[in-house]
Amino acid sequence: MSFVPPVTEQRFVLEHIANIAGLAESERFAEASADMVDAILDGAGQLAAGEWAPLNRVGDELGAKLTDQGVVMPDGFREAYRAYVEGGWGTIAAPADFGGQGMPFSLAAAILESLGSANMAFSLCPMLSVGAIEALTHHGSSEQQAAYLPKLSTGEWSGTMNLTEPQAGSDVGALKTKAEPASDGSWRIKGQKIYITFGEHDLADNIIHLVLARTQGAPEGTKGISLFLVPRYRLDDNGAPGAANDVRCVSMEHKLGIHASPTCTMSFGDNDDCHGWLIGPENGGMRAMFTMMNNARLNVGLQGVQIGERATQRAVHFARERIQSARAGSGSREPVAIVGHPDVRRMLLRMKSLTMAGRALVYYAAGQVDAATLGDEAAKARSEVLTPLAKAYGTDAGCEIADLGVQVHGGMGFVEETGAAQYFRDIRIAPIYEGTNGIQAADLVGRKLGLAGGDAMRSLLSDIANGAEGEPHLAALAADCEAVVHWLASGEADVDDRLAASYPFLTMLSVATCGWLMARQNRIAQAQLDTGEGDSDFLKMKIAAARFYLDQIVPEASGLKAAATAKADILYSVDEETFAA
Repeated sequence: MSFVPPVTEQRFVLEHIANIAGLAESERFAEASADMVDAILDGAGQLAAGEWAPLNRVGDELGAKLTDQGVVMPDGFREAYRAYVEGGWGTIAAPADFGGQGMPFSLAAAILESLGSANMAFSLCPMLSVGAIEALTHHGSSEQQAAYLPKLSTGEWSGTMNLTEPQAGSDVGALKTKAEPASDGSWRIKGQKIYITFGEHDLADNIIHLVLARTQGAPEGTKGISLFLVPRYRLDDNGAPGAANDVRCVSMEHKLGIHASPTCTMSFGDNDDCHGWLIGPENGGMRAMFTMMNNARLNVGLQGVQIGERATQRAVHFARERIQSARAGSGSREPVAIVGHPDVRRMLLRMKSLTMAGRALVYYAAGQVDAATLGDEAAKARSEVLTPLAKAYGTDAGCEIADLGVQVHGGMGFVEETGAAQYFRDIRIAPIYEGTNGIQAADLVGRKLGLAGGDAMRSLLSDIANGAEGEPHLAALAADCEAVVHWLASGEADVDDRLAASYPFLTMLSVATCGWLMARQNRIAQAQLDTGEGDSDFLKMKIAAARFYLDQIVPEASGLKAAATAKADILYSVDEETFAA
């Protein structure tokens, strides 16, 4: 079946959740008019459906290959990437001072959603470049920005994040990659990084690695980490890729999914000739890293929406085509399409509602990021609270939706030829990378609860409670979330208790936030349907999905209150050896 970009839904959420029209009232985002937004959504959808989606199966079956000439992508990928570059799709939200269009991040998220729904593995290349652009925009020198941002923005050059090392994992402070100053003002980088997405490939003319390393005499732990710009090819006097920079991919991971995304082990300085340039101050790498990571975390949350959309479309198509059994209680013995059976409809509606809820959450967070760039401090704090929710809940929902998609297909879902299994395999990485979802939960209770003296969390809970009028389940969940916050802040809960409670609380708060956003969409869609405005089929589906979320998924989350207020004692009631019993 062909992928159909959800342009009508994207437009609806951008308008009513991300407030793109309000953003366009500012001088900075004035170009984001309704006509321009429509043209961009339609154009990105055409690229996604026409050139990226047909490569999804090819990429899964053939994957990227490490050869004597470096990493080579499957046939068709270079041409599709060239179409992305030539269409200017990477420039949408890139800085206007360096060849970008300076559009809202929320609009760029919609573009990335379409591309990722078409081909999630492929979309990781531009997604990582966005993080590199953010880091250089906020922390790079004017010379670095002028030399690298224009090509990164167009996609002619791609960017990576090099954080993880074999002995360090998520403990970034344990990294051992070294940086030593050189007489020419650059640094010599030496070390190895693992799990580097698109660390090497043949799509772009240069690859700009942002590498965390430790300088001589730096403090231990995260306080002694610096960030370096390390290009695959050093630039010549004309600013073009020149000499190779002693950077190479030494191996590629064989993964469960995202086979068309080369996950590389990168080696720097094997010949002691790897040049890097310091980004920001020495020992200031963590601040710059979080600039990259926060952007990437929202875009990873968006991957849950991407796979949710694609898996749902395929499941709906299959359910309408597959004829099996009479509908119980119909009075007829004629077999019907399985979409007529109640449990299949339950699964499809759950898939629809989770996808819509995840999209609303990520777009809302992106809209708050945009508002923050206009000087709205409350929006900045709100975006920081929403980031772990969007990343963790978005990817958890994506996994559930892909799982349901396999189930809708029945036995055929477990067979690769239907394509349902690929979505299940592809999305499973998303709760792991860019900070595991457990780390997101720890961030929520460890940092975000107390943000702005606790006002950021109180403000969100207040908005949810005020938006729950006429929605008893949502009102109850909002009250439950508030009770958990009080317990977490009490002296009764120690550090272990808070961390043990963090994941169920993150889920509760995420569902409450999504419920609030779905209730808003439900009211708007019902009003439009009543006045005959818009596409009636789309509005009916929106209302049904919103009602399912509010009436069935929201009350499920209240059931997590017991776990979110439980002491951690049970977790330590047995010793390590007993776990192996």
